[in-house]
Amino acid sequence: MTLAAVTGRFQPVHDQHLELFAHALREHDELVVAVTNPDTGARREEATSEHRHTDAANPFTYYERLRLLTAALAGAGMADRTVVVPFDLTRPHLWPQYVPRHAQQYVRAYSAWEKDKAAQLEAGGYAVTVLEGDPAAKVDASTIRAGFDDGSWVAQVPTTIVPVLRALLAAR
Repeated sequence: MTLAAVTGRFQPVHDQHLELFAHALREHDELVVAVTNPDTGARREEATSEHRHTDAANPFTYYERLRLLTAALAGAGMADRTVVVPFDLTRPHLWPQYVPRHAQQYVRAYSAWEKDKAAQLEAGGYAVTVLEGDPAAKVDASTIRAGFDDGSWVAQVPTTIVPVLRALLAAR
């Protein structure tokens, strides 16, 4: 059995995340989706990302993101080969407790932040595959979150997460 891993905040999960999951699963038997910033204590400022540590960029708890990812993975037919775990980037000494070191990490790099994350994962002992992303074609979760007020987010996320995300937004 070969194992792949994809790390991210998934605030919220969107189609480009699912594309990366599918890519990893074409190459490997199983996938670990590792959720970064799983709690407020796991956030830190990064020189290559101005926003990833802020409250505005992290509206959903780990539990809420787990619900969204579960719906997205089920809808994409990937749930039976995938497990979702928390992954605190600020505590690399604990990473192997969540994602085994033999997992091949996949990072789609759109900016300096993703390249920095790939370097951190490599320094942590993981083999990393970096897929270059076109910044002009990037789906931006900030744009999705900005659409929460006017409902434009619905067209920007997998249809299977819409009911879950609607319920989460209504509860706020």
